[in-house]
Amino acid sequence: MLETGQSIPSFSLPDQSGENKSFQDLSGKKGLVLYAYPKDNTPGCTVEAQQFTELVGAFEKLGFHVVGISKDSVKSHCNFTDKFNLGFPLLSDPEKVLLEPLGAWGEKKMYGKVSMGIIRSTFIADADGKLLKVYKNVKAKGHAEKVLAFVEGL
Repeated sequence: MLETGQSIPSFSLPDQSGENKSFQDLSGKKGLVLYAYPKDNTPGCTVEAQQFTELVGAFEKLGFHVVGISKDSVKSHCNFTDKFNLGFPLLSDPEKVLLEPLGAWGEKKMYGKVSMGIIRSTFIADADGKLLKVYKNVKAKGHAEKVLAFVEGL
């Protein structure tokens, strides 16, 4: 997994509208909050997305944009965004071109079973793409508030 001080790799991935977006397209004046989540329309991922949506205005006032990323399809992201009126872009990365370099794709254990999947993580980068903070293996509920508190302290 990438660490604080490293840079987010360059990327061009489609958002829920099917438009390819890069870091430069998505970053706010001061930076970007990029969170990786396992799957659209699942309970934990829905809670996390709704909590980020509630706080998106506060992030934007601080100069940061919020973006979610998973390996779900553009269509799935479009449905998820519409269903829950999400207030930020969702990137589709089925080939894991960004998820793997970030370290957000790897071995997971659930109920003693080991599988490969998206490790719920959040990456906070400055406007140049340098990582200011990395949250690994996060719990969905309440995570957006922790991220906002960190950004407010910058």
